[in-house]
Amino acid sequence: MKKILIGLVVIAILAVWFVISTLNGLIPMDENCKSQWSQVLNQYQRRADLIPNLVATVKGYAAHEQDTLTQVVEARAKATQTTLSPDMLSDEEAMSAFMQNQEALSSALSRLMVVVEKYPELKANENFLTLQSQLEGTENRIAVARKDYIDSIRIFNSRIRTIPTRWIVAAFSDMKPKALFTIEDNKKEVPTIDFSK
Repeated sequence: MKKILIGLVVIAILAVWFVISTLNGLIPMDENCKSQWSQVLNQYQRRADLIPNLVATVKGYAAHEQDTLTQVVEARAKATQTTLSPDMLSDEEAMSAFMQNQEALSSALSRLMVVVEKYPELKANENFLTLQSQLEGTENRIAVARKDYIDSIRIFNSRIRTIPTRWIVAAFSDMKPKALFTIEDNKKEVPTIDFSK
């Protein structure tokens, strides 16, 4: 009887250790997702910060393109008003709203760049070229930050959905799978603009 009791105590201790180590293993993954999301937000904020200077520069050369400039400014305002904190990463509706606003801003910027094609003196402006280069670099940084975030949530979501981790999380934690951050297939292509003409 004593051996059975000792065996049960050892099994209970091992079970508790397994639950604790599983949950402790998920915490760094969850924090990594939040950290990667912060990088995505940083890059989107960098893009939003560049837009007023870009619009001001274009406005000086293309004042009669007011509709396009207004669309860019409005899209920027809407995109910066939609916030998604790291604690909201499991909220698919909030993620969808955030993505739609960022896509609308990207679309407005693409239309602005098409308008710029009509103004060769603007394309030669040093300030515009610098801003355009910074914007291109920021778009690349956004792509990298989004990829890193997507990779981190893929790992986290896979881990949190596997058995027995799924059962442990359901019983002892409030962690939920993170919402995916994707782009519609028809919006994945980046418009090609040649500023050398």
